[in-house]
Amino acid sequence: MTRTTPPRPLDVEVLFPELGAYRGTTTRLHPRPGSPQMSASSVGGPMLWPADEPWPVCGEAHGHGRGQRPADIHRYRRVLAAAWAREQNPGPTEEERELLAELRLEHRLPEVSETDPPPMIGLAQLYRRDVPDLPAGPDDCDLLQVFWCPFNAHGPSRYDLELRLRWRRSWEVGEVLATPPQPPVVGSDGFVPEPCALHPEQVVSYPFAGLLPEELCARLDAWDEAQEEEADQSTDEKAADPVGYQYDLSIPPGWRVGGFASWHATDPYPMDCQTCRTPMKLLLTIDSSEWDGGSGSWKPLEDRDLPTHRYATPTDVTVGRFGELNVFACPTDPDHPHRWSIQ
Repeated sequence: MTRTTPPRPLDVEVLFPELGAYRGTTTRLHPRPGSPQMSASSVGGPMLWPADEPWPVCGEAHGHGRGQRPADIHRYRRVLAAAWAREQNPGPTEEERELLAELRLEHRLPEVSETDPPPMIGLAQLYRRDVPDLPAGPDDCDLLQVFWCPFNAHGPSRYDLELRLRWRRSWEVGEVLATPPQPPVVGSDGFVPEPCALHPEQVVSYPFAGLLPEELCARLDAWDEAQEEEADQSTDEKAADPVGYQYDLSIPPGWRVGGFASWHATDPYPMDCQTCRTPMKLLLTIDSSEWDGGSGSWKPLEDRDLPTHRYATPTDVTVGRFGELNVFACPTDPDHPHRWSIQ
């Protein structure tokens, strides 16, 4: 099933014609629960991984012997979803609540050493044929695979993520690894994606206001403030929510490829390649939610009747404090190390 982004509430280029010079595109991936095949783009689906190639592991020493079991996490979600899907008496029964509490328990693995490299989780794989804004990989690679360590235990702070990208040529993969290794426990259920098929859709986007020329940014900010003041002064309870540049007209929410990064949680800072100093481009955004509970202007037409609290988080991936992870790549050489920011 396709997903269609509603037309924007207004044409921002009519109000600010100079934005036309900065117009770009991004591909909304629209992940939805399903049973994706290995030959398809997916989030949390089976990876096209060669049987004779070692599965990615996290080589940084850190504690990973305590946490939730991935199988318990998946079962917890299934039980809870089924309970709320019942037509009569929706919600968990007393017996189901006891089971859910048991499935949320953490487990300790005393035999696991900090120096034993844990398997990484296959987060997503994207084929260029499916995603219009996915750039070409090195040496004509057509498949991007994304992995992460299921623990916030990296870097100097010991609270950072460990993310890994792997480009490959899909047609060169022979025998496929049938059963990839899985970490016995994870630090948080937000690291464990539910298998989702993708429904890519390319849409127009514009840069984060703070990265536009100062005069244009000031005018956009003033316009946003005027929209909010008008809404605050309105006595019409049925009046539509105010339209804002940042939340309705520039950068869509959800998993997406290409386009522009949002910097709503921090001030923008340079994302230059640490190898060649070239300004990097946004490669992928991993988001905790596909749309928000406000105006929901980006909510696909096909999902307009679905309640946000149950359907806006199809992947069950959580980034930070329910934020988004922006992954940047070097446009000069895709082999150069990526960078990322959490917003």
